[in-house]
Amino acid sequence: MKHNFGAGPGILPHEVLKQAAEAVINFNGTGLSLLEISHRSPEFEAVLDEALKLVRELFEVPEGYSILFLQGGASTQFALAPYNLLPEGGKAAYLETGVWANKALKEAKYFGETIVVATSKESNFSYIPKDFEIPKDAAYFHITSNNTIYGTQLHKFFKSPIPVVCDMSSDIFSRKVNVADFGLVYAGAQKNMGPAGVTLVIVKDDLLGKTNRKIPSMFNYQTQIEGGSMYNTPPVFAIYVSMLTLNWLKAKGGVEAIEKENDAKAKALYTEIDRNPLFKGVCVPEDRSHMNVCFVVQNPEHEKPFLKYCDEKGIVGLKGHRSVGGFRASIYNALPITSVHVLIDAMQEFQEKNK
Repeated sequence: MKHNFGAGPGILPHEVLKQAAEAVINFNGTGLSLLEISHRSPEFEAVLDEALKLVRELFEVPEGYSILFLQGGASTQFALAPYNLLPEGGKAAYLETGVWANKALKEAKYFGETIVVATSKESNFSYIPKDFEIPKDAAYFHITSNNTIYGTQLHKFFKSPIPVVCDMSSDIFSRKVNVADFGLVYAGAQKNMGPAGVTLVIVKDDLLGKTNRKIPSMFNYQTQIEGGSMYNTPPVFAIYVSMLTLNWLKAKGGVEAIEKENDAKAKALYTEIDRNPLFKGVCVPEDRSHMNVCFVVQNPEHEKPFLKYCDEKGIVGLKGHRSVGGFRASIYNALPITSVHVLIDAMQEFQEKNK
């Protein structure tokens, strides 16, 4: 058995993978593969409708917000958010908490003035800045809720006088949030919702159509809303697997239930990191991520042997991002707590062997 701690594409529930595999051969008894049916067919329209319904239900999306399934990954939304929300001659505010926040900031510069309200770059993004002022004259305030590379997470969202745009790619559906506190939420599916290839966008309708610029149809949220996420051929398979995953989440008790499981997984693993003299965390404790647990060995000579030991135990995906090194245990929704305990046991056994 493999214990998949990979950062993304991340682990999916086994029952979801089984259903998806069956659908690739024979979708719902149609005699056709899911990969070859028309996206305009009643069978797929039912899938899309169910997926949209589940997002609205599980995430408690209020009226006045539209839900979209788009292509291009969250990285495309780095540009589409300012394209659709930043007026000509306007400015946008950004909180810089890691690589992805920085990339979003760079894309916004093409559309107007950008302001970095705070950054933790000087500490290699080991914490979330907290003491700063959000400019009231900016069009929106962009944040990244969870930083996969550095292992930090916003555990409380900021009260903002302007609309908040949030990249929730790596922690969406992992905890309860109040969608009404945001003007735009976007997330690549491949961490907690489904396979790579589809991106979820939740946007407040009354923010749109105010940029005073012409937006190409494929990049215009309003066009996509009017087309029901089917202005062009959508990523059928990725939407279907996302629907299955959301149904799995609903059966487990929804976001509230999975949040308790995620908290328990994070607590157990951070407790071992702090206890074990061979390892240490890399972030300030109050900002530690409950999705991506980043840590290092005290002795650099232990890094490769520990990875090899984990591989022998069936623990995969533990190597840290190439830009920072160390280890990163991604404990997304579908990772069972039993896998976390296998990793903890490996850390304790490795300690015994290296006293």
